[in-house]
Amino acid sequence: MPSARHVLIVNARKVAQPVFVIGAPHSGTEHIGRALKSSPGFHVTIGQRSVLRVVYAFARRPSMYSGRGAAAAAVIRDAFAQGWQLTPSSCLECSGLCRSAAGLRPGDVGPCAEQRGLARFGDASPDLAYCAEALTAAFPDVQIVQVIRDGRDVVARMLADPAVMAWFRPSFANVDAEFPNPFYGVDDEADRDGWPSLSAAAKCALRWRWAIRLAARLHHSLPDGQLKTVRYEEMIRRPAATGEALSAFTGAQVNPPEVGAAAAAADAATWRRTLSATQVADIEKVAAEELRRIGY
Repeated sequence: MPSARHVLIVNARKVAQPVFVIGAPHSGTEHIGRALKSSPGFHVTIGQRSVLRVVYAFARRPSMYSGRGAAAAAVIRDAFAQGWQLTPSSCLECSGLCRSAAGLRPGDVGPCAEQRGLARFGDASPDLAYCAEALTAAFPDVQIVQVIRDGRDVVARMLADPAVMAWFRPSFANVDAEFPNPFYGVDDEADRDGWPSLSAAAKCALRWRWAIRLAARLHHSLPDGQLKTVRYEEMIRRPAATGEALSAFTGAQVNPPEVGAAAAAADAATWRRTLSATQVADIEKVAAEELRRIGY
């Protein structure tokens, strides 16, 4: 039975074909989010507080929406209805990344997008991938840009990010209470039983592995034209081509991602310089199949 279609009006505009950017942590979603946010006619949020509250509630507790599709979809729509509002104070609660992507400086007051010409909405908040099921239920006409990156590079960046690693503290990790647990990449009993003995690199690899498995599931479940996969390594090599591909996918002009030559060089095969042989072995132990399947 098809999902009921609800009309969401924000800033006196109907929300149609919202664009969401998803991927594992440090997979490059922020580059696509910034490109969309800077494109004419788009209002894209990145880490708006009202959205993050719902994202993390659903991501860390999938039992909240399992079997409650209509209610979960309504909560998601309400969160974005609030997050996408454009008022003189609407950007004050946004993340620094979102404000900088809009060109706002510290202390600037005012909305990050123009009402005039506004036609499309979207979001590229961190960890949005972990509530993808609720997103597709909330917005049946959604367009999803999924960013994939070499899992070894993703793990290297995750290990160096205190905010990401904080989720693995015993006080936060809820692998036993929530099962399966997409947020931690725990799919089956073997994953859950082995979790306590895994290294930090292996636990990060599980999160990346789940994002790759999600890509396969979305390819099979979403109609043609609703999912676009962007490979991070291709994006940093050919940003103009990525902008063209996103324009064709969304049916709107999308600016190329801004990736400087220095940043591109620094991000190429980071894992070879930063991961130990033991860490690489731990990653491949849990995610070798996915690495091979997508060409890494």
